[in-house]
Amino acid sequence: MIMPASDLVNLSGLLDDAKCFALVRQLRWPDGARCPGCGRDAVIRDGCDDTQPHRQRYRCKACAGRFDDLTGTALAGRHQPLRVWVLCLYFMGLNLSNRQIALELGLNPSDVQATTEQLHQGLVAMAPDMALAGEVEIDEVYVVAGHKGQPAAVAKRGGSGVGAGWKARRDAARRRRTNRPSSA
Repeated sequence: MIMPASDLVNLSGLLDDAKCFALVRQLRWPDGARCPGCGRDAVIRDGCDDTQPHRQRYRCKACAGRFDDLTGTALAGRHQPLRVWVLCLYFMGLNLSNRQIALELGLNPSDVQATTEQLHQGLVAMAPDMALAGEVEIDEVYVVAGHKGQPAAVAKRGGSGVGAGWKARRDAARRRRTNRPSSA
């Protein structure tokens, strides 16, 4: 049974900015706020943002730096409300396509594309470097060599095997062109 659109729950209406900023604070600083500049926990609250009243500002007593809930994150300096970013991240976790996310949030697909790219970059930047060790097993590999159906074109670009001597052939062709007797 398919529910009529009027019966569907509007997820963006369930989340408000206060809950989203509380979530960011909880995930970012589970043991309390820390200065992104010096890393110390000697911070005091320093009011709220003028345009986003739930966005807490802080001042570090150690280095006198000022920062807020989003400083130094992938969410800092963005024009979409924080709840849109949180919902977008949630939908990405459900493996929805950018088109589906755009429909759910009522946004332009190109805006959602930019949003998901920025979230991906932020998540990748946060991920610790991993070093594989021991035996690594892979299932399937598909190598794109380009120039589908034209192996000669691939060889010209410097592939191994047939086209390995392409630099020597290029240099020889250049010498033949420049060493021609003049017709004058």
